Amino acid sequence: MDKPVHKLFLLDAMALIYRAHFAFIKAPRITSKGLNTSAVFGFTNTLLEVLQKEKPTHIGVAFDTSAPTFRHIQYEAYKAQREAQPEDITVAIPLVKKLLEAMCIPILVLDGFEADDIIGTIAKEASKEGFEVYMMTPDKDYGQLVEQYVHMYKPAFMGKGAEVLGVQEILDRWQIKRIDQVIDILGLMGDAVDNIPGIPGVGEKTAQKLIAEYDTIENVLAHAGEIKGKLGERIREHGDKAILSKQLATIDINVPVPFDAEDLTICGPNTEKIIALFDELEFKSLRPRVLAIGQPVNAPVVPAVAPAKVADKKGQLDLFGNPSEEIGKQPAVISENIADPDGGRLEDELILPAHKKVIDNTFHRYHTVDTPELMTNLAYYLSLQEAFCFDTETTSLEAVDAELVGMSFCYLSGEAFYIPVPADQEEAQKIVEYFRFVFENENIEKIGQNIKYDLLVLKNYNLEVRGKLSDTMLAHYLLEPDKRHGMDILAESYLNYQPVSITELIGKKGIKQSNMRDVGIPEITQYAGEDADITFQLNTIFRKQLPKVNAENLFRTVEMPLVQVLAAMESKGVRLDISALNEMSGVLETDLRQTESEIFEIAGQSFNIGSPKQLGEVLFDKMKLIAKPKKTKTGQYATGEEILSELENEHAIARKILDYRELQKLKSTYVDALPMLVSNRSGRIHTSYNQAVAATGRLSSTNPNLQNIPIRTHRGREIRKAFVPDNEDFQILSADYSQIELRIMAAFSMDESMIEAFNQGRDIHATTASKVFKVPLEEVTTDMRRKSKMVNFGIIYGISAFGLGQRLAISRGEAGDIIKAYFEEFPAVKGYMDKVVNDAREREYVETILGRRRYVPDINSRNQTNRGYAERNAINAPIQGSAADMIKVAMINIHDFIINEKLKSRMILQVHDELVFDAHRDEISLLKEKVDELMRLAIPLPVKMETGIGIGANWLEAH
Repeated sequence: MDKPVHKLFLLDAMALIYRAHFAFIKAPRITSKGLNTSAVFGFTNTLLEVLQKEKPTHIGVAFDTSAPTFRHIQYEAYKAQREAQPEDITVAIPLVKKLLEAMCIPILVLDGFEADDIIGTIAKEASKEGFEVYMMTPDKDYGQLVEQYVHMYKPAFMGKGAEVLGVQEILDRWQIKRIDQVIDILGLMGDAVDNIPGIPGVGEKTAQKLIAEYDTIENVLAHAGEIKGKLGERIREHGDKAILSKQLATIDINVPVPFDAEDLTICGPNTEKIIALFDELEFKSLRPRVLAIGQPVNAPVVPAVAPAKVADKKGQLDLFGNPSEEIGKQPAVISENIADPDGGRLEDELILPAHKKVIDNTFHRYHTVDTPELMTNLAYYLSLQEAFCFDTETTSLEAVDAELVGMSFCYLSGEAFYIPVPADQEEAQKIVEYFRFVFENENIEKIGQNIKYDLLVLKNYNLEVRGKLSDTMLAHYLLEPDKRHGMDILAESYLNYQPVSITELIGKKGIKQSNMRDVGIPEITQYAGEDADITFQLNTIFRKQLPKVNAENLFRTVEMPLVQVLAAMESKGVRLDISALNEMSGVLETDLRQTESEIFEIAGQSFNIGSPKQLGEVLFDKMKLIAKPKKTKTGQYATGEEILSELENEHAIARKILDYRELQKLKSTYVDALPMLVSNRSGRIHTSYNQAVAATGRLSSTNPNLQNIPIRTHRGREIRKAFVPDNEDFQILSADYSQIELRIMAAFSMDESMIEAFNQGRDIHATTASKVFKVPLEEVTTDMRRKSKMVNFGIIYGISAFGLGQRLAISRGEAGDIIKAYFEEFPAVKGYMDKVVNDAREREYVETILGRRRYVPDINSRNQTNRGYAERNAINAPIQGSAADMIKVAMINIHDFIINEKLKSRMILQVHDELVFDAHRDEISLLKEKVDELMRLAIPLPVKMETGIGIGANWLEAH
């Protein structure tokens, strides 16, 4: 066939309208009456560029309708997850249709079919009748329609000009042999935007490899048994989804729409209608360009003028009776040769947002609120909300010492408000006071990311945030406990959005890093507004997901109330006896020098004990403690704790080196470091508790890490002597759960022997020894009890005969016999462990008593090491996690009791299974009674819980 002389352009209206809308998102075009014309203006400009540059002889614009299509009927979930259409686009669609009617451009629409089906049908028919067809769209699915005279016309993207894609370009793009294989690739991949499932875990590259080898989806499924590993498993399991996805991705080219070339012929615009419409839309510069359509090529060109700023006249701040600030520094579109005299520069070819959304290509209105009137009105509108998100910008990562630089608020996706706060504390307090009644309103939910930090900062301004809280960090922690929970990662994972980096504002960490107070108000407004906006959006997503994993109750009744408890503890802080630490530092220095001298004497020389290289040479080259010592990847001898622990029973120097390292760590990490953590503001240390670190649900702490303060050695325990009460009117009270994990194991397994021993107050380790070694309870020796204690605690962690043998310094055979005897005497424990593992193999997760999940995906791994590790986690996580649940509930109840009773005593520390209090002397008796009761009854179990409570002048005495 001769090359066609007719050129038909078929435009995908919705794709181009959305594209135009987002191109102007940072500088929306708003008429004097408040109408957002961005989408219409951008669409018009793009249409004009096609008409003027490509000079089509025929044209048509296809629209979707709201009616369900055959795809919705075939697959109910089709496009079900798409975000609601922006209101500005809903308003724009009829205006675009009005524009096309005025320009005499036909509209193509049919209920039950999508625009791509209509375009595909007409494109195929037109090509048969001698037309060269260009399907104008950025949608990759159209690649399946390309043939000799049917092309894809991709609009410009991120500064790249328009692309015309023919058969070879499509084949190269997808790395396929035939055009029809585009559908196979799409079927395997699926499409998250349209909710087309595909095969989970199969992306573009995997899909290309499969089609390259097997040619079609049907052939892939026919050979699924040959495909190894997880990929093969997924293909076999989800093959039906791949077939369904291929059907959903296939564009229907048999839509009942007739092709009549005359109906699609270019004709001139209706001058009267164009003038009326453009007056309504205030398109002054576009009018002569549109009316020039059909005129000679050398018709006069509209002169370019300097761009003007575009003001946002529609933002939420209009509610305050004040003009809003400008959105962004410049429009989100660029051009080298076209300008708009009505305001805002145009582009030659409009730019779509990048695949990864960022602030510059995403709709947002972030306002600076910096006058008393605006702050008063913002506070009022916040008070009308059921929930709002807030965030603080500060001078320090340490909340207790941080000063406010600003606060941001969001209660509507895409819009946020930033309030600058000056350094002057008196003025800063005045600004905080505008929002006090909102923060203290118990009927409004407050949303944040790591909201505990913000609560602590506001406490510095004597402001207590009240009411229900929601923290996106903690919500995600319950959804995905083993993953990271930072806002940037969450934004990219759930919103496909890359937030502005803090380094863009203040630089990288180091001495050259500036302070948030150095950042300009426009820049920090965008940064802080984005933080609040993104957090608000994430909260909307997580709120829907929590019930799906049985975590809503845990989130609402445990993790979120605990935030207030931890904030109170951190704000209160703990007093340190600096003189005791200084004295301890001197003692440790003496011990270090003594131990060092002993090491040198055994080695026969002095050397740098802290140098692994020198230490290895002394131990293995000179002293030859091992015939074939292990080496690190760098070629040095391995001298880690594991190596030295294996040698300590045979070689005195190994034990001395371990002692030296422990003394050194005690001195540097705790004794010398703790005084440096004392706050200048309060004179106390304020440890920071982390709820979203340990996947088991246990709390961790930093600055200092209280969980790691040694308690097994005399010198380690001495450190607790430095933690002292508030003043002479107080003492330290310590309350510690007794064998909480063993009691939970007994409750979960319902082992009668264990439950009886605990409920009757017998020594559980002696009881175990009596059964395992088959001797009367009174004949249990110290060694028997020691071994049984190791078994009791080891079982919880899935200990093996090899591991038990190592810990008890006995043979693997003897250790195996002890474990075997244990399970014979406690069969319910073995039954429980087997059931937990079997259930986990089916679900790939385990749960605590309150429904906290721990995922164990490797439990079905073919790798024995990975599988064994997952099995041990499956056994331990419900027990350790339930212990975490229990102490968290106890902390909440005790905190509420202290507040409700208006006690002077306060809870100040949590370490493992222990709670520490600053106990007022007049309240000690009541506090002991209630703490014991509330800890024991936190979560009722068939096994009696016990606590040990002590009182002292310092933590060591009380423990």
